[in-house]
Parts: sequence; C-alpha cells; structure tokens
Amino acid sequence: MEERVESYIAAFNSADAKRMKEFIEQNLIKESLAARQIEDRLDTYQMLRSDMGDLKNQQLKQVSEGEISVTLDAQKGGGAVFTFQFDSQTPNKIVGIRVERNMNPGASPGGSGRKVSKPTTKEEMVEETDSLLAHNAALDQFSGAVLVAKGDRLLYRKAFGDANQQNGLTNNIATRFNVGSLGKSFTQVAIGQLVRSDKVALDDKLGKYLPDYPIQEARDKVTIRHLLEMKSGIGDIFNEKFLAAPKETTRSTKDYMSLFSNQPLAFEPGSQTQYSNGGYILLGAIIEQISGVSYYDYVHKNIFEPQGMSSTCFPDADQISANIADGYTLMQSRAGEKAERTSNLSTLPFKGSSAGGGYSTIDDLLKYSLALQSGALQLPEGSRARKSAGGNVEELSLGGGAPGVNATIEIRNGYTIIVLSNYDPPSAESIARQLVSYLSGLK
Repeated sequence: MEERVESYIAAFNSADAKRMKEFIEQNLIKESLAARQIEDRLDTYQMLRSDMGDLKNQQLKQVSEGEISVTLDAQKGGGAVFTFQFDSQTPNKIVGIRVERNMNPGASPGGSGRKVSKPTTKEEMVEETDSLLAHNAALDQFSGAVLVAKGDRLLYRKAFGDANQQNGLTNNIATRFNVGSLGKSFTQVAIGQLVRSDKVALDDKLGKYLPDYPIQEARDKVTIRHLLEMKSGIGDIFNEKFLAAPKETTRSTKDYMSLFSNQPLAFEPGSQTQYSNGGYILLGAIIEQISGVSYYDYVHKNIFEPQGMSSTCFPDADQISANIADGYTLMQSRAGEKAERTSNLSTLPFKGSSAGGGYSTIDDLLKYSLALQSGALQLPEGSRARKSAGGNVEELSLGGGAPGVNATIEIRNGYTIIVLSNYDPPSAESIARQLVSYLSGLK
C-alpha cells in the first residue's frame, strides 16, 4: 500500500497528466473507475496541481487496515492530508483518495503570493477575510458565498462571482448552492430523530426495514450503524449504471437503489471503512419506510421547516427555481490548452438524495449550525462531532465536493464558518481552513 502512495505522489509531482492517467487506470479498482470518468479525475488533478505545486512527504501513517493517511507540504504554501482507501480483495488497489487541504498562516490559497496576516481581533479577522476572498475571486479561484458568525451574531457575510455566467447573474447572499455530501448530515439528523423516538435502533439489521433488499447477506448483517459509519460494504451510486442511464431516471430513493442493490457486499460489514453513497441511499429508504413519506418530505417537515430553513430544497434538474447557482468545473478539452470553466450539469443526477445533492444558502446553514449547537437538532451516536456534556455540538466539520460543487460548515466553540462555492474543490475548503486558522489567533 505504501508503494502505491509513493507512486501517486511521484505521478502528482511529475506535472504530467499522461502519467497521472496511467497511475489512475492501473491502481484504482474497476468500480471506482466506472463511477467517475477519467477526464473528471484528471481535471481535479490539474486543479490540485495548480493550487499546490509539488508535494513533499511529511508524515505517513496507517489509519486502519485498509487506509493510509499522508500529510504533505505543498510547494506553493500550506499543505494537505491525502487519505488513501484500499480494497482488501483486489491486491490492495485504491478505492478512493480523499484530499483535505490546509493553509498555514502566512501562505495564500492557490499560491498566488498574497501575504496573509494573522488577525488578533474580530475586526482584523473581518478585514482579512474580505481581503482574502476578494483576492481569490479576482484570480478566479473562488466563486460563492461566505458567512462567519459568533452565535447568531453575523461577523461577515458576502458573495462573490457568477451564479450563471451565460445570463450574467451574480451570486448574492440568498443564492442557493449545491451542498453535495454535506447533505448527508441531514440524513444523519433524521436517523437520530427516529432513534430518539424509539422507531429505529442503531444495531437493527437492514432486513428489518427493507426485507425485500436483494442481497441476503446485506439484509442479515448490515446494521444502521454500519450504514451511518460507512462500514457496510454497500456499493456506490456513481457507477456504470449511473453513467449509462438517462439522468431523469434518478428522481427517487427507489431509482437510486436500482443502481447498486444487486451488487454483493464489498467486504464483511464492520470490518473496514469505505465511502458509500449507496449506504446513505439505504438510510433514506429506511427513513421513508418508517415515516411513510418520501425522504424529501421528511427532512422538509422535520428539519428544514422547524428551523426556518425555507431556502433549502431538492429541486429537479429541469425545475426553474429562483436564485440557484450553476456549477462550473475546470475542463481541458485538448492537451496543452488552457483549462476553461464549463457547466457541471452533465455530471449531476436529476435530483439530489439522502446521500447529498440538495441546495441551500449561507443563512439557512447558519440556522442549521445553531440548531446543532443548541441541541434542537442532534447528530446520532458515533458522529465525529465534539459535543458538550449535554450533547450539543461544540466542534464539527461538514463538507461536500464534486465537479463544480464545494461546500463546508466549520463549527468551533460558538463560531460558525460557512463557505459555499459553485467551483471545484477545494475552492470552499481551502478558504474555510484559512478562516478556521484565523479563529485560533483571536484574543
């Protein structure tokens, strides 16, 4: 496994898209290759390469039997943690790579040379935040909306870039952005509500709620907890079936289930961790089975509506809706040509799901953050949130990313940072991490 990690870093540092393509084709399992087109992967590589330059191995550690995390310094400032997930059944080939970008004080996202000051007061933080965002927007490295608050008191709230380049519409504070997998936390909250009302238990088996699920081993062995923690072995939705099917066929939880429900488990449930959108689709199906309503209606009635999140929704792709940002991804049409931003519409499902893909605003997500901090909404047992003795969230990172989609919420001891972007990762993530670093210096 370590040799594959070292080979990846070597391919990354080569600045050679052909070499990276060969690495991806030779080292990723076939299911991962089918789930995402090679061109999209190379676009992400080009973006990360432009953002960071060469990577230098700082620290490598084995997180679990099938997972290695390596901390890397970036030539252009800051660094990143690359987490490699390996398949136990295919001579340790790679299932997926997760990138968490971090910026050191004094470095600028994108390596643009801008000197970053370390603020010590809230006023300085606001000034530095505005300078950072204006700078990144001017370089076309960021498009989106940002909010910083202490409790419910707004410290910073502003939008940058275009919501629709073709029609000349700009982003504003009320613009709805695709939040990607950040929406999985809505599903986690919904399951938590059902647990507290004694309608479901975390160690209940899948078959109790979905007795007709085609794979008997999954019915008998996979628990709600396995699904939440991505330890189920359930397959993904972004596979060959998804790529081949007309987009309008992904309208419901049942539609999504048809993409993977006949796949055998990838491993013994509970034995390892593997990112699984399919597992969260099944959680949505369980919510529907217990509540008797669609997943969309459940989260609207029990999460969005009680918290006043009136702009959070799951629109159809052909639904004309006010103030929704189009996503833009960097695409390179020919070798040697400059990459250009194009619409991400062809990469998106017809409708978001319990695995993510809903739309929200910075103001709605502040309401969501405050509800998590107050205990009005609660994540279930096993979430990565740091909680108080009363169960309220004190520290939490939520995020989502895909071509033309990047969203993050950072909760730190009463502060909330929300960054939503209609550009590729890490456009929102890198800014959010910089803003988190600002908090550490405040007096």
